[in-house]
Amino acid sequence: MKKQAGFTLIELVMVIVILGILAAVALPKFVDLKSDAKQAAVAGVAGALSSASAVNYAARKAKGATSATTAITNCGDVSKALQGGMPATVVITPAIAASGVPADTSVATCTVQDSVDSTITASYTAIGIL
Repeated sequence: MKKQAGFTLIELVMVIVILGILAAVALPKFVDLKSDAKQAAVAGVAGALSSASAVNYAARKAKGATSATTAITNCGDVSKALQGGMPATVVITPAIAASGVPADTSVATCTVQDSVDSTITASYTAIGIL
């Protein structure tokens, strides 16, 4: 008599049940990736704005006012120093955008937010210079 090898129906059902439990536990971790990605994108833009402000300040201090640099007197002016312009997915928050950055080496903390979800925000540093 030949012996048959294989899995029983109970073993297959148990494997399916275990995979279902693992999927139910792991799924919530992957569902919220969209908001994490948006937060990372806003934080990336904030970092770029902070860097643009610092590079603009250094270039303007070293070379004076040129067409390659911009005067920064408020939080919104930093977006003019950002090469390529401000992405449409984020905005400088209106309440803080007009706040003045005192000129010449003064520093202000400004905020950007996601253009759709206002709860996703990040801060950047603006260095004022005329």
